[in-house]
Amino acid sequence: MHAYRTHNCAELRASNVGETVRLSGWIHRKRDHGGLLFVDLRDHFGITQIVTDIDSEAFKAIDGARAESVITVTGDVVARSGETTNANLPTGDIELRARQVTVQSAAAELPLPVFGDSEYPEDIRLRYRYLDLRRERLHNNIVLRSKVISSVRRRMIDQGFTEFQTPILTASSPEGARDYLVPSRVHPGKFYALPQAPQMFKQLLMVAGFDRYFQIAPCFRDEDARADRSPGEFYQLDFEMSFVTQDDVFNAIEPVLHGIFEEFANGRSVTPYPFPRIPYRESMLKYGNDKPDLRNPIEIVDVTDHFVRSGFGIFANIVEGGGVIRAIPAPKAGERSRKFFDEMNDWSRSEGFSGLGYINIKAGEPGGPIAKNHGPEATAKLIEALGLGPDDGVFFAAGKEADAAKLAGLARTRVGEQLELIDAGKFEFCWIVDFPMFEYDEDNKKVDFSHNPFSMPQGELEALETKDPLDILAYQYDIVCNGVELSSGAIRNHKLEIMYKAFEIAGYTKEDVDTNFAGMINAFKFGAPPHGGSAPGIDRMVMLLADEPNIREVIVFPMNQKAEDLMMGAPSEVTPKQLRELHIRLVEPAPKG
Repeated sequence: MHAYRTHNCAELRASNVGETVRLSGWIHRKRDHGGLLFVDLRDHFGITQIVTDIDSEAFKAIDGARAESVITVTGDVVARSGETTNANLPTGDIELRARQVTVQSAAAELPLPVFGDSEYPEDIRLRYRYLDLRRERLHNNIVLRSKVISSVRRRMIDQGFTEFQTPILTASSPEGARDYLVPSRVHPGKFYALPQAPQMFKQLLMVAGFDRYFQIAPCFRDEDARADRSPGEFYQLDFEMSFVTQDDVFNAIEPVLHGIFEEFANGRSVTPYPFPRIPYRESMLKYGNDKPDLRNPIEIVDVTDHFVRSGFGIFANIVEGGGVIRAIPAPKAGERSRKFFDEMNDWSRSEGFSGLGYINIKAGEPGGPIAKNHGPEATAKLIEALGLGPDDGVFFAAGKEADAAKLAGLARTRVGEQLELIDAGKFEFCWIVDFPMFEYDEDNKKVDFSHNPFSMPQGELEALETKDPLDILAYQYDIVCNGVELSSGAIRNHKLEIMYKAFEIAGYTKEDVDTNFAGMINAFKFGAPPHGGSAPGIDRMVMLLADEPNIREVIVFPMNQKAEDLMMGAPSEVTPKQLRELHIRLVEPAPKG
């Protein structure tokens, strides 16, 4: 018999009754029934119930072991009586009557329990992450992550992509987020950077002629945490393709994403491909952002024209001053009390806005200050234009276009949640396309890139030379699922004359480009194919599939919001000897204030 186990803790069935077997695992929980001791023994695979009585030599060993101690149990498989079977366990028809128990490792008193669903402070959970990972929900999330990555890899290979690994130690880039820097011991005063993404390398692989590349790529960015973004490091499905149009990229990755989500949907529906394509400006108007949750049926409508010289003076003045009015329909909200509308207004103020106007329709009669002052005829036209029913409501966001769009987008989401309009049983995908190539930077009073500086502008060199920069669109796109941006991507600019011109518009000289992006610029001088790609986030995909609100719940050993690893004590101080070897002298931060 094997030293530790003949079966795992999810394997035994009624067909094994009468066999002598050996199991090893953790004591999940114990139940003393007066002379009989029951133990749920847990391993990676599942749980088996162990039973021993007070007369057994196994009783004393189990009775003296705390929860989460690791034990090996040898015993006989017996059938449970009808009333004691557990339909919730695959092993629920049997139990193991212990004859011999060896304690492999005794557990100390636990800082957090593994059994049960109690919530514990994040700092405790992260400090003792190995215990947290024993808990069923988190354990299942990490297994799901592994299965998703395996599925991604298989599907990409089936689509004709080849997996390559790109460097982890590379050069610092002036674009994007802050780099994590690594000092060089053999090159005093010089630093490597951890890659924010394999962007340059994957484009160079296309120049090298590999045609279709992918990898499950680790990326490193020194940026603040969010619910959907882990500080420090994250993983993405990075891919690039040669001789492709934007449609070719979409056609290659859509079956992969659809297949992954369908495989792990657990009963939820997935948008069939081809996925909807929504131009950026349309998305900003209809949804108030560029990552719309299409499970929410509400669409924002521009109603600025309805309030020109309106009797509702606040909105009329905003319109006269060049502002806009956006309407957020609220189906059946008229069936709610006035408190619902007032609370929405209070919520908008708590978000830093001046307020959220509304019209409340009850049994066909519009109410509220806006309806009263706007006038019956004008209000009726507005309601008809919006297609509102006799018991609907509508909220209004007013102000400068960017501010009104932001408030309308947030209000759309909140109204959808409050009125329970969002269908949790769906994965709704879409592409956001036609991003502006440039934007105006108010702070620096200059035109700058709005998205990815290495994207191909639509219209190429002619557009850059003849159009207003703010009217130029790019072959840039985002893939969005349920309001979560999974990735950005683009058809790349592979022509040097177009690249120099694009950077010139943003205020960079040819020398700036040659210096900052020397590796790619030099490669493009020797023949670069048209190419493009994207990089959907693995962590975000698993977060959606696991139905978790926070990305840390699907990462094995995440950092906290301050980018600290509480378990390993990173970041940590280093010794003077290490600093000398790296030719580094520490400079204390300047005092605040």
